[in-house]
Amino acid sequence: MPFIPHTPDDVADMLVAIGVASVEDLFDEIPDPLKIAALDDIPQALSEMEIGRLMTERAGLDGRLLNFIGAGAYEHHIPAAVWAIATRGEFYSAYTPYQAEASQGTLQVIYEYQSMISALTAMDVSNASLYDGASALAESCLTAVRMNRASTSRRILMPRTVNPLYTRVTSAIAGNQGLEIETLGFDPRRGTSLLDALPAYEGQDFAALVVQQPNFFGNLEEIDALTDWAHRQRMWVIAVVNPTSLAILKPPGEWGTAAVGRRGADIVCGEGQPLGVPLAGGGPYFGFMATRMEYVRQMPGRIVGRTLDAEGRPGFSLTLQAREQHIRRSKATSNICTNQGLMVTAATIYLSLLGADGLTRVAEACRERTAQLVQTLERRCGLRAAFSGPRFHEAVLELDRPVAPVLEGLARRGIAGGLDLGPLYPELTFPLLVCATETKTTADIDAFALALHDVLRESRSVSDAA
Repeated sequence: MPFIPHTPDDVADMLVAIGVASVEDLFDEIPDPLKIAALDDIPQALSEMEIGRLMTERAGLDGRLLNFIGAGAYEHHIPAAVWAIATRGEFYSAYTPYQAEASQGTLQVIYEYQSMISALTAMDVSNASLYDGASALAESCLTAVRMNRASTSRRILMPRTVNPLYTRVTSAIAGNQGLEIETLGFDPRRGTSLLDALPAYEGQDFAALVVQQPNFFGNLEEIDALTDWAHRQRMWVIAVVNPTSLAILKPPGEWGTAAVGRRGADIVCGEGQPLGVPLAGGGPYFGFMATRMEYVRQMPGRIVGRTLDAEGRPGFSLTLQAREQHIRRSKATSNICTNQGLMVTAATIYLSLLGADGLTRVAEACRERTAQLVQTLERRCGLRAAFSGPRFHEAVLELDRPVAPVLEGLARRGIAGGLDLGPLYPELTFPLLVCATETKTTADIDAFALALHDVLRESRSVSDAA
């Protein structure tokens, strides 16, 4: 905290009031061998003015790059009102509603958030958020294994078009619980899940098929075909979605054609960061998860409901809590307990301010900016799109040389030029994943193209000279 108001006299008075001789006595349960006698490498204390200047200088070293990286974390315009409200004391310090009867404001915010996520995804119920999108996918896979009565396996069919980091996190979290992940290849022309490979999995026992829409390449999957196929194989469908895209794309609750007697994804999850949470050195973010009402008791985390008190007045309560702290350990579905309360508050305010029309305009602008970016880089820098077919606000471009040195050259010019996919997808030819949201102007795209053209020309000149 930036200001601690307690004087030494205040501290002494508090110690007297609780009957403790010193602050050190508050930690007497810590064994002496575990205590550090001195911190020799800690520098001398600085004044408030000096520490403020130091931190400003350190922050300045990061710079303000013109950002064209996406890959699961997106730069959007956040109205000033979002964090002006979210950082008010009553929200900023309301970590989680441990005393539900005294936390009506916090509970109402979470209830409104759940309602908005359910509306966006066209699902019946949402929980009160998870740590991030990757852990939300892991929890979704575990839920599918528990709940898919038609399957006796712990196998998940995971397309390679799903965010590779999400796949790794899922393996790390759920692998020790016996979850097995089997990968599905992608179409090298369209950059989407390979439908022609599906017959090889027919008749096999899988608990679920994961479908990311838009996928990690930014391309739009053939969601109806994938959903119908999975349901015919008695698999559950786990949808991983970008919430901004749901303003213009078919929501997961409506995927499929109902030709097999079922329609829609069974579980929906994703990363909520695009909804009013800034890019901030890796977090904090929040994951969301939604499902059908009949599966609600298997959701991790907690769910807030709206009810009436004894006098008929509306109120809010913690309706379901699936953690072992709250219910018998044998009945717990997960050790997930925390909802990312501050991030959820920001997302709720963000969605309330934008409304359905505003979110649609943001999504349309993102799609248009990415199309403009791809066309400009193709025309002025000689790049080409790696995949055909529709996309949202990311695209994979092919370079004629290794991507990493090109990105280093762009960084020296103040541009974060995208993500090198080579280490993740070695079969692709010098792939660069780029992203443009509504924050990018024509001038920004032109600046990127000019810088990229210069970097490519310089590296070619160096190569020729060598």
